[in-house]
Amino acid sequence: MTLDLAKVVAQVAEMVAGLRDRRQDRAERLRHALETLGGTGDIEALREKIRKSRTTWLVADILEKPDARHAAPSLPPDFTVLATDGSHIDIDRHRSARCYLINTGGVTLRYGAAPDARLESQPRLYARDEDFAIAPPGGKGREQPVDSALLGIKRGIEECRRLAGLVREQPGEDPVLALLDGTLIQWGLEAYPDFVGDVLLHQGLLASMEEMRQLGQRKKVALASYISLPRSADVVNALRVALCPQEVVNSDRCCPDCQTRECDALAALQDRELFASVLDPGERSALFASRSSVVEKRYGEHAVHFFYLRLEDEVARIEVPQWVSQDSDLLGLAHCLVLDQCRRGQGYPVALSEAHEQAIVTRADREDFWQLVETSLVAERLPSVSSAKSFSKRTRWV
Repeated sequence: MTLDLAKVVAQVAEMVAGLRDRRQDRAERLRHALETLGGTGDIEALREKIRKSRTTWLVADILEKPDARHAAPSLPPDFTVLATDGSHIDIDRHRSARCYLINTGGVTLRYGAAPDARLESQPRLYARDEDFAIAPPGGKGREQPVDSALLGIKRGIEECRRLAGLVREQPGEDPVLALLDGTLIQWGLEAYPDFVGDVLLHQGLLASMEEMRQLGQRKKVALASYISLPRSADVVNALRVALCPQEVVNSDRCCPDCQTRECDALAALQDRELFASVLDPGERSALFASRSSVVEKRYGEHAVHFFYLRLEDEVARIEVPQWVSQDSDLLGLAHCLVLDQCRRGQGYPVALSEAHEQAIVTRADREDFWQLVETSLVAERLPSVSSAKSFSKRTRWV
């Protein structure tokens, strides 16, 4: 039986009423946040307070005056935008073969005197025994099976690896924007043993980022990732630290006994709400650095810095590696080319839209893939056995 919407109507009405009632409270929190943002005077003192803080909420590091605003530089006359995106077919234990597939879409868009476009997709099938687990060094200890969460991480790493390949293939010396969708921070690795991060980061993601950094010594290469409608609150949380009367903030130790709870005045706000009120369309915010434990522990010189970009209809979060943020030319290139891509793509980077179209695997594609697998097994007279559950889902009973 399908969802009975008639039974949900009253619940939706109650939810909407609650959102309406909280609007005024949220507006007051935003006003207080803007006052705090503009009142941050001694940046070094705030940075030191942030470094000493121990909070249960993620706090951004402040790299410049947090209410700074930067207009976009002019576009270069000739430039190239590269983008990748991915999709996958997960392992299905109810099917006849143990395997998974990652499909990576890539886009090359050249602008200027000789405009050009190239679209591609690269599907890769994983079916060897070593593809289903990550082994600890020396083969000592328990292997980590590749579950759905790890497969999502592997897909992101393949996207970055293919992006490095596209950068390598570019002729000439035109500046290049290499663009990914989503965060550069592999949050999910915190749930796995250290050796899993060593394999997937140092031999995968960070190796590809380092290759792009090295390729940038011959021409300008700005690596960036685009996060639409971000839900992060790193900067708001930095303002919460600034508001706290304690010299050393420790949310576990101090907050339960705190009488004033001044930091709660900004709780539940998101960074995008803050910068929607600070920035004009086309402007970017100040630079900030992620203090995520996985970044601080593993990323090194590829540490993730970020800024917020105001568009006509939303505020996006743009993440760049440290080596991009520390080069004013590369940072300006990331700013102006991401903005240009969004304007060409009706609010979202056109290169990422096209990469997604190349990468997407539809439900029909999945069924065709499994049909190909099963047909190939039969052709080789190999056993093709699927579960009764799988058969039941694919069979029309009525």
